[in-house]
Amino acid sequence: MSRKIAYIVLLALYSSLLSAADTTYYTLSQCRELAVSKGASSQSQHELLLSAKYNRQAALAAMFPRITANASYMWNNANVHLLENSSTFKSGTATVNPDGTANFVWSDESVVGQIEEAAKGTTFEEAVTGLADKAGQELADGYKLLYDKLSPDMSQIFVAHVGVTQPIYVGGRLIQLYKIAKASEEMAIIQSQAKHDDIIYGVDEAYWRVVSVSKKKELAEQYFKLLCQLETDVREAMDEGLVTQADLLKVTTKRGEAEVKKLQAENGLTLSNMALAQVCGLPLGTAFRLDESGLNEISLPVDSTDADAAVVGRSEIQLLHQAEKIAKSNAKLAAAGLQPNIVASAGYVYSNPNVDNGFSNRWNGKGFFTAGVVVNVPIAHADDILRYKAAKHAANAVALKTEETRELLTLQTTQANQKLAEAQQKIAVARLTENNAAEVLRMAEASYEAGMITASELMQAQTAWLAAATDLVDAEAEAKTTETQLRKYLGKL
Repeated sequence: MSRKIAYIVLLALYSSLLSAADTTYYTLSQCRELAVSKGASSQSQHELLLSAKYNRQAALAAMFPRITANASYMWNNANVHLLENSSTFKSGTATVNPDGTANFVWSDESVVGQIEEAAKGTTFEEAVTGLADKAGQELADGYKLLYDKLSPDMSQIFVAHVGVTQPIYVGGRLIQLYKIAKASEEMAIIQSQAKHDDIIYGVDEAYWRVVSVSKKKELAEQYFKLLCQLETDVREAMDEGLVTQADLLKVTTKRGEAEVKKLQAENGLTLSNMALAQVCGLPLGTAFRLDESGLNEISLPVDSTDADAAVVGRSEIQLLHQAEKIAKSNAKLAAAGLQPNIVASAGYVYSNPNVDNGFSNRWNGKGFFTAGVVVNVPIAHADDILRYKAAKHAANAVALKTEETRELLTLQTTQANQKLAEAQQKIAVARLTENNAAEVLRMAEASYEAGMITASELMQAQTAWLAAATDLVDAEAEAKTTETQLRKYLGKL
């Protein structure tokens, strides 16, 4: 019987090698590299890093001069007249008519009007009237000339402006904004490293799950083949009248259960492969052949000194330190609202129509330069004072949160270390149990061949061996995952 079992085991191994011929061999380090380089999470984190970098550069650039150029064009359906078309003076009234002509009417109180009145009925009336009309027309023409000059062509207006703005002092607002952006970039870097560790942990967990399920699948196949062989032997014994139909039914039922377990193991391996492929950024249908050599290599990489030092470097603590910097800068930023603001500006303006030499639509006019300083001094800003107080309390809250988190992380690391020690002990117990179960199975097979025990007793030994071997695989996989978790906590991934 032992030769048959050895033959079945060799056949199962040969079949697994044939099925692995179309798969690619991967080590744990290769899977980690694939996940870091191709995983969607890594690429997303890289984009966040670039975003934080450019935000910091933008905050720095805000301290330097800002140059802007503006141009505008406007069309109007009517012109602007700065003078009325009819104006009354002490001497008389000048009028510009809609047809473009102009006339001047002397008032009775004017000297000319009085002369005209005195000359009426005399031989000088015609001469005085002619002179008065001629003088009035000259005044009207002069008024029309002035009227035209003060009626610029505004149907098309073009204005161009190039300006430079330089903040001189804005209460330290720009410096604090830069510090906030820099701390945000540091947070993005820390989060990227933390995400990298999470990816590595996820890969290790998926990797050892595939190894574990693969071993369980092999065990299920071996168990199924053992029961198939036992069923054949019991059937032959029943034909010879050595056992009853009930004995055969017990074996057949057990063999059916083993077939279901084998199918479950196969399905579990398929799903585990897909999970590992997804973490590594590979097609979900990728078939893996993994290096299992490190499954039995478990170590305790920590002592109390390492744990204390590791907590200080944990991403959670580093993120809180950066958050504390941001909170303090926010408080100073709120205080900046209570400080004077000084901004200098300079520019060059050109327009058409221009006023370089009166109103003109010529393009050869000169523009003009402008320069100035704006000072803003807040006097009564109660809202800024309250915001400053709120920001200070927020900074104090972050500092208290840091201390609380440090204690929790120390507890977490200690628990992980203890869990790994327990996992090592569990492996030792499971390995001893598996060796004992294998020896019991060997003795049961020998006793069954000698006719000393029944098929049911042999099946009990086989079931006990399968349970012990499965527990050993679970213990080893759990220990590897726990070791990775502890290394993650210690920053030793």
